[in-house]
Amino acid sequence: MKYAKATFASLQRMTGSMQFIDLESQQTRIKEKLDTRIQAVLAHGKYILGPEVQELETALSEFCGSEHTITCANGTDALQLALMVLNVGKGDAVFVPSFTFAATAEVVPFLGATPVFVDIDPITFNMSADSLKRSILHARDLGLNPAVVIPVDLFGMAADYDTLIAIAREEDMKVIADCAQGFGATYKGRSTGTLADVTTVSFFPAKPLGCYGDGGALFTDNDEWAELLESYRFHGKGSEKYDNVRIGMNSRLDTIQAAILLEKLAIYPDEIEKRNSVARRYSDSLQYFLETPVIPGGFTSVWAQYVLKARDAEHRNSKMTQLKEAGIPTMVYYPIPLSEQTAYKHFPGDPEGCKVAENLARRVFSLPMHAYLGVNDQDRIVQALGANTMQPV
Repeated sequence: MKYAKATFASLQRMTGSMQFIDLESQQTRIKEKLDTRIQAVLAHGKYILGPEVQELETALSEFCGSEHTITCANGTDALQLALMVLNVGKGDAVFVPSFTFAATAEVVPFLGATPVFVDIDPITFNMSADSLKRSILHARDLGLNPAVVIPVDLFGMAADYDTLIAIAREEDMKVIADCAQGFGATYKGRSTGTLADVTTVSFFPAKPLGCYGDGGALFTDNDEWAELLESYRFHGKGSEKYDNVRIGMNSRLDTIQAAILLEKLAIYPDEIEKRNSVARRYSDSLQYFLETPVIPGGFTSVWAQYVLKARDAEHRNSKMTQLKEAGIPTMVYYPIPLSEQTAYKHFPGDPEGCKVAENLARRVFSLPMHAYLGVNDQDRIVQALGANTMQPV
């Protein structure tokens, strides 16, 4: 049984008649509009930062309410650009959750700073406020300068930003929201994209809002940072591209990907609604058999993943085997906390350890989740897990 973060290709190669993420049905729905958009790009020939890129940035700002949207090449670059605009470097501590994909942490040592791993809440899977407090004190004891907190909106739901930002402000720290999985969710009536000093998003194909390649974006209300981000993503250019006024990077969004995202964004609110419908039906039938996800009051989710908690590793293996034998794909996000991985285990973290992350890594598994998962397939999944057929919609 394979426990790893799947590439998009591996998700599509899952055996059985059911797909873990069904992008084919989505493409069929908007194919005519996609073809028109792509042909328009081919006609004008502006393949990098063409007019569709600016159109997308405007549309994304309107969608989430951010003053500025700056697109880039991918979500990992977005995180690095955010740290660059905050001048993070040697001697700085950047606090990241232990239970997430490696991209959140890997950009930190790349800039010379130190990632400090924080445990997670056992209910929401997101960064624990108590663990963050302990981790900050520990970083100071190590002689590090607490600089930035990067909560992750894991599995589609926002972190508890009011609480985490209050802790960060006590230490004069900035907050970057890693919203790779949560773009379009809401927190206390506010949209992700507007909850932190800077928000980063990935448009990897398997994300709730994804393109047909790599892509990313940053959101901020700070005019100065927005101007800097536009420069950093384009080799540090000044008033024109051969006037390089700072050290930057090459992280521009391809125009064709922007064109594709424009059509996907147009149907995204409807897809979010459908994802929530699937999640409700799952939970209604599975809540008495397994620990189902909990969305606290004041939160909504875009359900990047629908994650169940088994009793232990043996129970998880049993349930995943049942589903595999029924031709139903599953995945484990994430089988090894970052604080235990080879490349990261020498970095500091919560002095009490990341025990919740370690426990959940042995128990969680994810079911197929997308806007085009039909009722019959939902019932088939539930029955394969040993539960009763779902109630009618």
